[in-house]
Amino acid sequence: MDRLGAMTAFVTVAELRGFALAARRLGVSASVVTRLVSALERHLSVQLLRRTTRSVALTDAGSRYLERARRILAELAEAEGAARAEHTDPAGHLVVSAPLVFGQKHVSPMMCDYLARHPAVTGELMLSDRHVNLIDEGIDVAVRIGRLDDSSLRARQVGATRRVVVASPEYIARRGRPQTPRDLAEHATIELQPITGAREWRFAPDGKELRVSITPSFVTNSADAAIAHAERGGGLAMVFSYQIVERVRAGALRIVLNRYEPPPLPIHVVYPGTRLPSASVRAFIDMTAACRWRFVERISPTAGR
Repeated sequence: MDRLGAMTAFVTVAELRGFALAARRLGVSASVVTRLVSALERHLSVQLLRRTTRSVALTDAGSRYLERARRILAELAEAEGAARAEHTDPAGHLVVSAPLVFGQKHVSPMMCDYLARHPAVTGELMLSDRHVNLIDEGIDVAVRIGRLDDSSLRARQVGATRRVVVASPEYIARRGRPQTPRDLAEHATIELQPITGAREWRFAPDGKELRVSITPSFVTNSADAAIAHAERGGGLAMVFSYQIVERVRAGALRIVLNRYEPPPLPIHVVYPGTRLPSASVRAFIDMTAACRWRFVERISPTAGR
């Protein structure tokens, strides 16, 4: 039995939830994929997949084996890639995903420099605050902000950013400055859905997590809309620090409750762990690591306390 081939077939079936889809991905017939997975199950003396006429699902043993198989295949791909790296120049088509505002401000300019440095590469930049599936949507590499929970991805941390609460000077003069997170109940709040995912804001006084429920007067999935509403006196908004640097420095917004801020969130560049990273992907990752995307310093001495 071709053990690596069988392992690759199993991982592909598990990720795509189907033998026919896996066969198309691997460029073989569905019967070949079926034989490889069945041979692997006989070799292991355990059922890895539960098959019906309509679906394919992992057994408990299959879920445990999938994690280890992915790691083995990723390490093999990394070893092969390292061996080839000295003789391979970046080329081909590179698809990159990033959050909307961060992508506009930071990834897009960096990608322009990247393409100028590697003229044999054509680039595609997809900006969205939606959590995209790299494998299903054909994305080579993505920039993500926050904790990672997908074990199938390889990741490198390339920065960090604070989460801050901001309001306009006009709003603070009219409604007062909140002194503690509990004061939010007396204030108008603006909910930016991609940041929190729930109608509560998280703080960390003395290193201990504090969750405060809010009743927003304005809800949006657009950071630009949330920040513009706050700038016009519409209330308090929790946003990433990189999104409001210029507005705070210009005096249009002020930071409040910074003594209660939660720890900074990491910025990672991620790519599929089961796919051999191309020279273009490796070059992109190396370039992001040199960007020093750290947005954790205080923006100005006059920012709110």
